[in-house]
Amino acid sequence: MYQEQTFVKYVRNPELCTNCQFCTTVVSCPSPQRCIGCSSCYLACPYEAIEPIKDNSPRKTIRIYVDGKEFHVPEFITVKKALELVGFTFTKFPEKDKFFSPCETGGCYACAMIIDGELKPTCHTPVRDGMTIITDISSREPLRIVKGFQPHPVGGVGTPWWVKRKGHYIEVACFAAGCNLRCPQCQNYHITYDSVTPPMTPKEAAKMLTYYRRKYGVDRMAISGGEPTLNRRWLIEFFRELKRLNPDKKARLHLDTNTTLLTPDYIDELIETGVTDIGADLKALRLETFMFITGITDKNLAKKYLETSWKAVKYIVDNYYPDKVFLGIGIPYNKAFYPTLDEIYETGREIAELDPNIQVVVLDYRPEFRRRNIEYPTVEEMLKVKRILEDAGLNVVIVQTRIGHIGPGNIKY
Repeated sequence: MYQEQTFVKYVRNPELCTNCQFCTTVVSCPSPQRCIGCSSCYLACPYEAIEPIKDNSPRKTIRIYVDGKEFHVPEFITVKKALELVGFTFTKFPEKDKFFSPCETGGCYACAMIIDGELKPTCHTPVRDGMTIITDISSREPLRIVKGFQPHPVGGVGTPWWVKRKGHYIEVACFAAGCNLRCPQCQNYHITYDSVTPPMTPKEAAKMLTYYRRKYGVDRMAISGGEPTLNRRWLIEFFRELKRLNPDKKARLHLDTNTTLLTPDYIDELIETGVTDIGADLKALRLETFMFITGITDKNLAKKYLETSWKAVKYIVDNYYPDKVFLGIGIPYNKAFYPTLDEIYETGREIAELDPNIQVVVLDYRPEFRRRNIEYPTVEEMLKVKRILEDAGLNVVIVQTRIGHIGPGNIKY
């Protein structure tokens, strides 16, 4: 019996559970018979009704084979946990010679390995006796959960404001599951925490998005999330295939991202594959605000994400904007995030120093997911934020409001 480790299992608190069934209809439990501690339901429950408790029940020792080597690990754990126990290292920020596991909910497939002949996420797959694991997946097409293929009349942060004024469908988009952030007010949590939808290859997703482009007669094709950049190989191959299928000069390839992983070499590779528009969602300027908005409690990790975000924007401005890439910057707003509006003004100043003509879109974050006690920003609040950013030196400020978007010159669309 394996009793050397302390394990955790997740149980439902009936006093908190509302029977919304999110943990069964959106989240796929990889081991319904006995919890393996993957934490997917715990991270995804909108009402925080899933709680961790110690699991001291006995476990047998089983054999697994990793790249041909035999290891002995306890049963009823994830493949990721098993690999960690035998010496492999997983990180929340990509590092050389370490495995990247950012979402922990089975959606992004960044941690995927070839498990018993199939590409599966290690964070969401239970070990079994005799399992074979191959860590090098370069011979396989990458996978990722992608859903929500649809037309859009306004687009995203990286959609130019003058395009948004057309008043009809201007873009088609898809959404990638999985995120490295834990925003308590996640606006897309039904997508972010999805582990039920079957994964797609980059070619399948690019083909589907191209179909929708032709169906709706638009030139813009976007991917958002969740966070699209988690699975780098998948995203690069997706854009490369999208470019191949849409070689015409009118085609615009649009990425909306939280920018926390966009290192200069990643940005270069995206541009080389054909990305023409980037919507960079900067969660905050100050570290404390960033941690509050994103739910990241590890201060060092939060600092790394925040610094990477701002450096990414600066790198794009210095090297690609505006000739090669259209850049839009998103700022989330709710008064619960900001005791005063000083940080909003400082954020505007920082962006204006890069280029006062960068498009900035302020997103009105509503009560959602786990932060349902905040108030939906009023139109007046959003217009006040707009004026503050304009006073900070920005020339193109758009605010998202409950009555629509209000852009330069207070034009509503």
